[in-house]
Amino acid sequence: MKHPVDVHVGKRVRHRRWMVGMTQQQLAEKVGIKFQQIQKYETGMNRVSASRLWDISEALGVPVAFFFDGVDASETGDLPAAGAVPADILADKEALELVRSYYSIPENQRRRLFELARVLSDVA
Repeated sequence: MKHPVDVHVGKRVRHRRWMVGMTQQQLAEKVGIKFQQIQKYETGMNRVSASRLWDISEALGVPVAFFFDGVDASETGDLPAAGAVPADILADKEALELVRSYYSIPENQRRRLFELARVLSDVA
């Protein structure tokens, strides 16, 4: 049975890997393992050892603590309040693609898009 903390850590590994634009294969090569093992870590099927998590944190350029951010909420299974953003919003591939696209827009246009989104969310 998957432990909620293992699942949470795996989601954070996947989230950070996506954020830096790295494939499972690339991460596996940096850490010295097979990509299938990265898959198992990301789904929580396999528990990540402390030394392996250290290697992953080095490869992804974050402190080990990054992988535990928000772990309390994932353990309790609390649902976010209406309108609240879940702690792992960027674990959603669509949300991550939206953020990447947003930052690829020139700054002046990005500011106008932001204001439009703010107006639309106030209406909704």
